Amino acid sequence: MDVFWAAPPVIRTICAATVVTSALIYGGLLSPRYIVFVAPWVYKKFPPEIWRLATSFWLTGPQLSIIFDPFLLWTYGSNLERDSPRFSRKGDFFVYVAFLQLTILILDGFFLNGVSFLPSLMLAFAYTFAQENPMSSVSFFIFTIPAKFLPFAMLLMTFVMAGPEGAKHQITGLLAAHLYDFMTRIWPTFGGGSNLIRTPQIVQQWFGEGQGPRTGTVRSHGTAFPARAQSVGQQSAGAAGGGSAFTSGFSNWSSRGTGRRLGGD
Repeated sequence: MDVFWAAPPVIRTICAATVVTSALIYGGLLSPRYIVFVAPWVYKKFPPEIWRLATSFWLTGPQLSIIFDPFLLWTYGSNLERDSPRFSRKGDFFVYVAFLQLTILILDGFFLNGVSFLPSLMLAFAYTFAQENPMSSVSFFIFTIPAKFLPFAMLLMTFVMAGPEGAKHQITGLLAAHLYDFMTRIWPTFGGGSNLIRTPQIVQQWFGEGQGPRTGTVRSHGTAFPARAQSVGQQSAGAAGGGSAFTSGFSNWSSRGTGRRLGGD
């Protein structure tokens, strides 16, 4: 338990919720109809079932994905939340995840009628990890590839295992992560604009910003901090890449598309 509580707060909460929710569903103790995203049940029913905005990101694929999906989330998410310079202030990673989820909900939930979005979120994490560690090497099945190609290899694997429909839904995660990168790094750095996504003061205070401050270099798109002595991208990339390979294959339950409507109004 000490390891769990010592982990970054946002990713440990997501992983814990994913493990518990998936275990309850695949153990037959909870029906997926209560947690997946069904748009009319969110904004047409009274009271609105707003919990679906979060719980639709907590369902893994069946069988081995119950292990590998949380592993992928933990590996890439903890690396980003703890070590990434773009999430230097407390609360930055929370805003990043909230932006990803909102964008995925709009693209996949409303436009593509998706119901479960964990594969998209995993691909988004992998894309941002690849942007942060482009020269690292990761293992993908029997191949070793540069980390910058990892999200595209995952997407290709989903295309092979789940078909075009599964890849169509999962790619929304890549689009969401790229949009975040554009609004916070590309546009301020190369377009002469300002960071379009800032962490609200209330969120910073909620996460305890100001306690034990770190010093860094202020840039137009955020604050850059020196890299830590150990890089998860080098230490864990091989293992994480293997995990992502499994994940892309086994997560096709939640990335096959709309399926049938679960329940009724």
